[in-house]
Amino acid sequence: MPIVHIDLIAGRSQAQLKGLVKDVTAAVSKNTGAPAEHIHVILSEMQKDRYSVGGVLKSDEEAK
Repeated sequence: MPIVHIDLIAGRSQAQLKGLVKDVTAAVSKNTGAPAEHIHVILSEMQKDRYSVGGVLKSDEEAK
C-alpha cells in the first residue's frame, strides 16, 4: 500500500486539494500498479508563520 505525504502551505481551496489528491493517486497507481483504493495520500498544511525559506518566514515575505 503506497503512502504519499505532501506538505504544503495552507490556503488552497477544497477543490484544489481534491484535484491534487485525485491526480497524485492516479499517478501513483499508473506508475506502481497499485489499485487506487490502496493508495493513501496525507496532506499536511502549515501556516505561513510556521514555514521559512532562507531564514525568512513566508508570512514575513508577504509583508514586503
